[in-house]
Amino acid sequence: MVILMLVAATVVYVRRWRAVRASPGRLISFLLGILCFAAALLSPIDALAEQLFTMHMVQHVLLIDIGVVLILLGLTRVILRPVTKRTMRLEQAAGPLAHPVFALVLYVAVMWIWHYPALYDAALEHPLLHRFEHITFITAGFLYWWHILNPIPSRQRLGGMGPVAYMASTKVFVGLLGVALAFAPEAIYAFYEQQPSYWGMDAHTDQSVAGLVMATEQSIIMGIALVFLFVKALEDSERDEQRRERYGPDAV
Repeated sequence: MVILMLVAATVVYVRRWRAVRASPGRLISFLLGILCFAAALLSPIDALAEQLFTMHMVQHVLLIDIGVVLILLGLTRVILRPVTKRTMRLEQAAGPLAHPVFALVLYVAVMWIWHYPALYDAALEHPLLHRFEHITFITAGFLYWWHILNPIPSRQRLGGMGPVAYMASTKVFVGLLGVALAFAPEAIYAFYEQQPSYWGMDAHTDQSVAGLVMATEQSIIMGIALVFLFVKALEDSERDEQRRERYGPDAV
């Protein structure tokens, strides 16, 4: 099922990319995003995630951040033109659920709730719950990053320093979760305590490394995103200035 969905998404995207003659960079970004999802769900990472907390964390990072960001960077307003009107209607129908604050809260909540020990262990023991966990990660990731990258401009898009506050606050809350896992005095997930030792790590060490992976990834992603937002703000400012020069001071 996963293979069919990834292949179908790739075929649809490539056809549209060729039709609009978008840049090669967009195609490369989208395909790398698809590869991230394939690596997370179809490669040995998926099997190792049930044996090592560190690999499970890598899987989550690929699903909620890296893969989503790369796919969204592959999209443009022109590429999405066939679905633009439907997306705008969906946004209008969603009401407050389409607001950036909802995406922020959902992203943080998904990360914290699914790392609650009882729920985390249950997801690893029950395949259907584990799939639902992955769906929530991907959904939260797309909603969250959509408001940063804006492939289709939203009516409720963030302006001014809004994107910076949006990014920084989210990554701080999630980064704190990583720090808490890294420096917990003992292993808190019973599932991994029952697994054999891999790579010389017991369950507590594995948990500490996984926490560091989360905290480090959040810091790196935030740094890159803030640079992106700063450059984008400069470009938007320059574009607005050019419009004012061309159409007058009231132009927006």
